[in-house]
Amino acid sequence: MMMSFSSLNYSTCTLARMNSHHSHNRTRKSSAFATPPSSIISQTEESRNLANSMDNSPLDAASKRPDSSVLLTHKNAIGIIGGLSIGTTLNFVSKLVTWSSKDGGNDIPFVLCSDPVLNKELSFHERGSSSYLTGKNKNILKDHAPVVENLRHKRIFLEKSGARCIVMPCYISHSWHDEVALGSSVPVLHMGECVAKELKEANLRPLEAGSTLRIGVVASDATLSAGFYQEKLQNEGFEVVLPDKATMEHTVIPSLEALNRKDIEGAQNLFRIALQVLVVRAVNIIIIASDDMRNLLPPDDPLLKKCVDPMDALARSTVKFLQSVEGNA
Repeated sequence: MMMSFSSLNYSTCTLARMNSHHSHNRTRKSSAFATPPSSIISQTEESRNLANSMDNSPLDAASKRPDSSVLLTHKNAIGIIGGLSIGTTLNFVSKLVTWSSKDGGNDIPFVLCSDPVLNKELSFHERGSSSYLTGKNKNILKDHAPVVENLRHKRIFLEKSGARCIVMPCYISHSWHDEVALGSSVPVLHMGECVAKELKEANLRPLEAGSTLRIGVVASDATLSAGFYQEKLQNEGFEVVLPDKATMEHTVIPSLEALNRKDIEGAQNLFRIALQVLVVRAVNIIIIASDDMRNLLPPDDPLLKKCVDPMDALARSTVKFLQSVEGNA
């Protein structure tokens, strides 16, 4: 079942209860939420009376009623902060449905915040980052206060809405994870930490005798410049292998440029070369931490057997955390 409303700054918050048997094209209304149906504005409705809605918006109504700001009273509720791509956010929700339904698991209620303003801010930082290879990452560190404030505002809203944990299914948003999570009363899961721990628990063996376990990371300049994948993987004892300058300049970046030109075949061929370069450097696993790169190759491509998607690790870790909360309740 799903209900949604639009806040006054045009960001969208969606309340839902995930169900693996739920059709992608249908929604079912329910009165199970703390917010009454009269205060819910459908996401698909035209905002014909925006001026009048200022007095009737869910946020305004909630602020006038004691305890009504708690939208979810479930002990396993999730708060989701959307990021750079709504497609990636919805893909993450789909992964949550998949992993939560395994072994007859229960449905997971969640509140999702998706804000076009935040999308644009993150896109600006994604495009504006200097290459990690030069060590010049001023753009990603400079003037990021508005992004952090936006993310923190949503984290606080979700926290007050009754979320038991909060996730950000966005690669670039994790550049400011610690600042966003500061002061939170509930866990804010870190995607890099989730994938690093899963790889540690996999008990991998080095491909070369006497060497350390090597994990490759392919991502945008902005994500690599932030350095959180390197940090989280190194904390678990892995050696991190990144594309070198030649690989970035001659395969990774041209691959994305080809993708933007709709040259799918050219983009795929260049990206395969980038992955093969890392494989030759004896990496056990390659983390693909990019919206554009993640779906570039067909699912049956042999190279993908060496690759993992951090979104999967974040989804699995979220489900595990909520299961532990239920078990301790």
